[in-house]
Amino acid sequence: MGTFPPVNSNPYVHPSKNLKVLGMEESLKRYKIAIVGAGPAGYFSAQALQNSETEELSFAIDLIERLPTPWGLVRSGVAPDHPKIKTVSKVFEKVATHPNFRLFGNVELGTDIKLADLIERYDVVIMCTGSSIGKKLGIPGEDLPGSISAAEFVPWYNGHPDYVFADVDLDTEVAVVIGAGNVAMDCGRILALNPVELDATDTAEHALEKLHASQIRKVYITGRRGPEHAAFTAPELRDLPKLEHTDVYMDAQAIEEAHSRALASAVDGEIEKEIRNNLEAMRIVATTEKKGNERSLEFRFLSAPKEIRGEFKVEEIVFGINEIQDGKVVDTGETYTIKCGLVISAIGYEALPIEGVTFEKGKILNEEGRVPGTNIYTVGWAKRGPSGVIGTNKSDASDVVKLVVEDLGEPKDSEDVTTLIDSEIVIVDQAYWERINAAEIAAGEPLGKPRIKEVSRFLLLSLGQN
Repeated sequence: MGTFPPVNSNPYVHPSKNLKVLGMEESLKRYKIAIVGAGPAGYFSAQALQNSETEELSFAIDLIERLPTPWGLVRSGVAPDHPKIKTVSKVFEKVATHPNFRLFGNVELGTDIKLADLIERYDVVIMCTGSSIGKKLGIPGEDLPGSISAAEFVPWYNGHPDYVFADVDLDTEVAVVIGAGNVAMDCGRILALNPVELDATDTAEHALEKLHASQIRKVYITGRRGPEHAAFTAPELRDLPKLEHTDVYMDAQAIEEAHSRALASAVDGEIEKEIRNNLEAMRIVATTEKKGNERSLEFRFLSAPKEIRGEFKVEEIVFGINEIQDGKVVDTGETYTIKCGLVISAIGYEALPIEGVTFEKGKILNEEGRVPGTNIYTVGWAKRGPSGVIGTNKSDASDVVKLVVEDLGEPKDSEDVTTLIDSEIVIVDQAYWERINAAEIAAGEPLGKPRIKEVSRFLLLSLGQN
């Protein structure tokens, strides 16, 4: 249990000690890189480093993750009914085959190791710690039972060990999701679809059981701005009419008005591609024939949440009606109310503070990925905030690693993370994770599922034992 992840060759022996035998002297410089966070940003950073290696430059990469399972949002954020997005894990698996890559799972920064120690021992520390705290609405009644954040709901149905016991009350006919991005759409869709559509997915078993017992039949997704400002992506929108047991509603007139506004403000009369594609996808949703299903999902734009009301739990939510004037969102002073028992806010995320780095506006204070005055860099949501899709992290990582290479000095002759971790900690290395992964996949096969996720840390570690 106390052993450390092996590598094919010891990356911490100074290169000259081996290369002199080959007559290469010190032509190869090998740098120790610690990456904190084994999500997409972490793996894409490792990949960018590997792609930057030359005959003179090499990297020994240690990827540190607090959970026993890597892959971050690919495992605990991507909606289970969108399995194609999860195929990016094949890239992560390839990255892990590099001889100088090591995974240190089940090792938590701030508890098991300190950032200051990593800074001292590694040439570069890349923070890929993401954003896990849901932003607050800042309205009365937000803390009532039945009002939760997407930052709780999404990892709950995806089997994140920290959210297994989240209080998700589905014993209501109407739910409201606040937000106009893909996270809000995922939340609304998961609530509105017939759970049989999730039976063949890797939805967490505890969530699937509760979704099958759900009383929810009507779901609203609301955004305070117009359709042209929505942060949905067109592929996600185009998937909505494919829901077999759910009718999806959008106001066709509102979409045409949004198109007119977008056209009026467009440069050279050309609407931005993403906006144009979104509006076209919305038209398809609005004009698709409804089947009269019991379940429905309805989008409402220009709706700003004002207050959540209820005596002991959520009973209704009040929205202010907005309009667009001269390209700006303006409150008309009018309101409307939706009776509901569940409100999910999906208006963005902020990063969890970490001792040793400065945070500003919910992300690590940085200059294009550099943390000034340190050997720390940052990639992903911790760097730029919760924006973009999973693939965005690839270009982000590539750009930051270019800066890393530019800034490199002489390699440190120092120890690594293995001298910092208590021998009692069970370290999940790549081989250990592969055993956990194989066990989950094997458990899902008889049921026609891609896997059955284990949600207990103790049992996850048990799955990976030899």
